[in-house]
Amino acid sequence: MTGDAETTNNRTRPDQFGGPGGALALTILMPTITFYLWSAVAQHGGSLWLPGSLAELLAMIPAPTWEAAAMFTGWLGLQALLYVVVPGRVVQGRRTAHGEQAEYRLNGLVAFGLTMALLVAGIAADIVSPAAVLAQLGPLLTISVVFAFAGAALTYAAGRRRAHLERSSGVGIYDFYMGAMLNPRVGRHDVKFFFESRIGMGTWGLFAILMPAAELQAHGSLSTAMLVVSLCQLFYIFEFFVFESNLLATLDIIEENLGFMLWFAFLAWMPFNFTLQQQYVLEARPELSVVAAAAIIIFNFAGYYVFRDSNLQKLRFRRDPRRPIWGEVPVAMETARGSKLLLSGWWGLARHANYMGDLMMALAWCMACGSGSLVPYFYFFYFAPLLLNRERRDHAMCQRKYGADWDRYCEKVPYRIVPFVY
Repeated sequence: MTGDAETTNNRTRPDQFGGPGGALALTILMPTITFYLWSAVAQHGGSLWLPGSLAELLAMIPAPTWEAAAMFTGWLGLQALLYVVVPGRVVQGRRTAHGEQAEYRLNGLVAFGLTMALLVAGIAADIVSPAAVLAQLGPLLTISVVFAFAGAALTYAAGRRRAHLERSSGVGIYDFYMGAMLNPRVGRHDVKFFFESRIGMGTWGLFAILMPAAELQAHGSLSTAMLVVSLCQLFYIFEFFVFESNLLATLDIIEENLGFMLWFAFLAWMPFNFTLQQQYVLEARPELSVVAAAAIIIFNFAGYYVFRDSNLQKLRFRRDPRRPIWGEVPVAMETARGSKLLLSGWWGLARHANYMGDLMMALAWCMACGSGSLVPYFYFFYFAPLLLNRERRDHAMCQRKYGADWDRYCEKVPYRIVPFVY
């Protein structure tokens, strides 16, 4: 999610997201926004609302329950158990400047498949009630937020004890938010990877099955909108686990410290905000014609094709620089560092065409919910600025890394995300 910060004696400049002030604001805003959006669907029928009093504002924070605590603990424990015991390829991460390497167990596809099979079997046998689980959605959100704050405090404290081995700014609130430790581990296992893959993506997948199951349980049929959103999202999540090893090359894993930003993203932002479409459809049941559904599905998978094909082009080029792209030998630009910058395929059209594909999918999921509320469109409204910011930060990182070579590359590939537009 971020560029490679400049360091002096392991100190980074606190200049991301507005510095310490921005970090403090986001530490408050991220939970507030998430509680508000949950409340908009669960307490206000999917409508945006303005609190009339402090009591009404506090009412949007659901009280935790013992049932939710048991669900949260059981889910976390099940995913940790599957991560450790399910067979899978074990790989070493990139070595840090101090010679440390994190370990990653790539068994996510099997673990996710087993989890979803257990869930579906439990629902079919009336052991798991989707309605009962979703009745605890608010309390589960509160527990997730509390866990995110606790996790961030623990990794901040651990990072301060290892300050000579970690990159941090030395500014308390900024390091609490951005993180003071790159690869916290339990034994040999990288905590950041586990929570992003198994808890962030896995819980999103859990809800993506529970919500259509709850609609089927309540109404005896699935709405077209629920079917479209759930199938598109489940395909996206399944596909993530198919290519789980790609996560190891992302900036989240190789550059970002594990602070409140990522703790909250994995535990609350992804599972609860990324399922707002299903939450809204379950509440409002908007109409969606078959023609509109077909158009949305085509648009979604067109976005998926751009997203996946562009990422695969880059991955294959790294492995074999002469492997054809779109039927031709790839063209690349040599750099003073000795590495090459790809100028063929999607990467010759825009420097981050994969982001365009991601945004197309995000918009498709939102459009399936119709125009009755802005709440289910939050994912796109949040995701577009996030990717724009990520592209800018990646641009700054590459400019520092490649210098004049990057400027020449940008002249050859002038568009950032959308070819011939931006």
